[in-house]
Amino acid sequence: MTSNDFFQARVENTLSPMDYLQISKQQPEQFILVDVRNAPAHLKKVKISNAIEIPQNELENRISELPKDKTIVVYCWDVWCNLAAKSALILLKNGFSVKELSGGIAAWQATKLPVINL
Repeated sequence: MTSNDFFQARVENTLSPMDYLQISKQQPEQFILVDVRNAPAHLKKVKISNAIEIPQNELENRISELPKDKTIVVYCWDVWCNLAAKSALILLKNGFSVKELSGGIAAWQATKLPVINL
């Protein structure tokens, strides 16, 4: 894989928080946002408004809760967390269209975007 291929694939498979806001406003019926963090609510404290919570360690058992006719956008804690990438692989293997929200909840909060308290 060349550097160009790597970055092209990265751009095609991720959305920044601002990209997600823009595209989900233009096509709100096309996207489902899924919080895949593995932690109890008291550790999570907040989640992105309108996100569905399906922890990565429960995803395979709960995959039927997600529609295949929408793009699933997964997020986890931050840039050091790979739960969203693991979740994306599970979803892709099961025929879903998937993107990862870059930077997870940390990037979302850093840009002062709406969250709800858990």
